Amino acid sequence: MGYVTKADRMLIGGELVESTSGSWDESLNPANESAIGRVPAGTKADVDRAVEAAQRAWPAWAARSPKERGEVMRAFGEKVRERAEEILQVEVADTGNTINPMRGDVGHAVDSLNYYAGIAHELKGETIPATPNHLHLTVREPYGVVARIVPFNHPVMFAVARTAAALAAGNAVIVKPPETSPLSAMILAQIAQEALPAGIFNILTGSGATVGDAIVRHPEIKRIAFIGSVGTGLAIQRAAAEVCVKHVTLELGGKNPMIVFPDCDPDEIARAAVKGMNFTWQGQSCGSTSRLMLHEDIYDAVVERITDIVSRLRVGDPMREESEMGPLNSAGQYRKVMDFIESGRNEGARLATGGSRPEGELFRKGYWVRPTVFAEVDPKMRIWREEIFGPVLSVCRWNSIDEAIKLANGVEYGLTAAIWTRDLKNALKTAGRINAGHIWINGAGPHYLGVPFGGMKNSGVGREEGIEEMLSYTETKVINIVL
Repeated sequence: MGYVTKADRMLIGGELVESTSGSWDESLNPANESAIGRVPAGTKADVDRAVEAAQRAWPAWAARSPKERGEVMRAFGEKVRERAEEILQVEVADTGNTINPMRGDVGHAVDSLNYYAGIAHELKGETIPATPNHLHLTVREPYGVVARIVPFNHPVMFAVARTAAALAAGNAVIVKPPETSPLSAMILAQIAQEALPAGIFNILTGSGATVGDAIVRHPEIKRIAFIGSVGTGLAIQRAAAEVCVKHVTLELGGKNPMIVFPDCDPDEIARAAVKGMNFTWQGQSCGSTSRLMLHEDIYDAVVERITDIVSRLRVGDPMREESEMGPLNSAGQYRKVMDFIESGRNEGARLATGGSRPEGELFRKGYWVRPTVFAEVDPKMRIWREEIFGPVLSVCRWNSIDEAIKLANGVEYGLTAAIWTRDLKNALKTAGRINAGHIWINGAGPHYLGVPFGGMKNSGVGREEGIEEMLSYTETKVINIVL
């Protein structure tokens, strides 16, 4: 297989450029480990160039009215939509995600651009009746240069949808794509060069150790947003704190519970649990309900049905319409997931299905693992306590609500949770006791436009996807008028 795209330049200050190093990084197709494209191996000097360009660009961008910024953002979204099929083909090859669910990513990204373009007029201050004889008011001002570090599971969607709030607030953005799936960002660079003012949207490829670290440590980037692992989030906080005071928001890992009460239908729960686990993304989703907690009255019936559904999921070429699960994103991710599966076996969980590489010629190369379900999981096991970020569902039983709450809250994470019951009063009482930032009742998985998303505990700080995200890209200035 040849390269899937000829686009191979970063975007700095409105120009498509190579790295100052002159070096390149090749990206591999996780389905067969073939090289399918290249991107510049960025350097600290490239980060400095991008920051200088962004500093020059943002004042004029911020000086535009919210309506004018919104019009530019909507036009950018339409340009992205025009190349949606090209982006889709590249992302499927570069991430391993199957083609059907990936079709929604560009649409969601454009919807987010339009949403923030439409609410930019909500960047309002307030008047404060602090004294009877003077006027006290606040105004919101953009940070200036902000950065977004993007994860590998939804590269273009996060690069666009998670920068829309910052652009609407009047900032210039520096985007660092994931090093294992960077190719679609090169197409995005071409689109942004054409559709956006020079310097307000910059894309820098390269390793996290070099480009990511330089972004985090740059003293002129005062606002950073990151989606990824807890370990990397902690490293970002440490590195940023060594340079200056920064506003850092983190959407990190999850080990999310799905609590099922005995009044639920086993067939419905089995389908919902498989959907909530995000097997269609190989389980590589921070919001996946990867800990299924079944009341003992329906435990056996649900486990039997889930095992049947998961064992019949079609693992195959992610480019084929009928494939329901593709390969893991990278060799490192594959090793990590297989290590967790081995630990589950060694610690005594019952392997209900999966747990190995699929059989057949297609799966001889690449980062393939069968969708996996462990039953009779003890809360002391690693597969119950730690985020796997792979297609591994852990199932346990409970018989009292206090026991269920203790199990649900007994990990370091607190991103999402799902509660299933026909008793809405019971559901709301349970939701109030769960330490998670985003809870579904009788649902699992979807995000809703304008609804905040983010975690508690080690799952992060800050909220994205709603008006709160846009406001977080501004600083409040107080003006006291002495009359």
